[in-house]
Amino acid sequence: MGDLLLVRHGETEWSLSGRHTGWTDIALTDNGREQARRLAPLIARHHIAAAFVSPAQRAVETARLAGIGGARIDADLAEWDYGGYEGITTVEIHRTQPDWFLFRDGVAPGPPEHPGESAEEVGERAERVLAKVDAALGDAEGSVVVVSHGHFLRVLTARRLGLPASAGALFQLSTGTISRLGTEHRRHVVSGWNVRPEACSDGH
Repeated sequence: MGDLLLVRHGETEWSLSGRHTGWTDIALTDNGREQARRLAPLIARHHIAAAFVSPAQRAVETARLAGIGGARIDADLAEWDYGGYEGITTVEIHRTQPDWFLFRDGVAPGPPEHPGESAEEVGERAERVLAKVDAALGDAEGSVVVVSHGHFLRVLTARRLGLPASAGALFQLSTGTISRLGTEHRRHVVSGWNVRPEACSDGH
């Protein structure tokens, strides 16, 4: 069976400033575009059987610049719905809730169209994505790549490893990186994490 490759989109102005970016469709910065381009040689090392991408422009553009062709847009790959915390930084939230922790406490309710999600609800979307990934891995030789967002990919990783969705807190993930989930003795494992070319500048 091939690997599952996880690509977090390149840097945006909001990722750089630490603002929670769920449904807001923020474009990549120039540095974010360069991060995406520098992923292309890493992607090219793998035979890609299928690719899936979040509908957000920051993910779609990352996929294009990284040379990932034919990626299918999948709404289940959208970032965590931050509800009332959309566009707000953790530092700002801690001013009134000093012990707040996303993976444990979830988010404040948002507008009707974006009410917010718990870790478990994000985990349900991740399970649907993993079912599609496994179907693609079973249908063709090669690896599957998904291009998505930091918090969502952390939850997806936890679920792939058989951990609760809240365990996504353990997997810090930077912008413009590729990670690899493989198997060892028929068990899912982390084979590579937060990888990017040395020349690519840091993102948050």
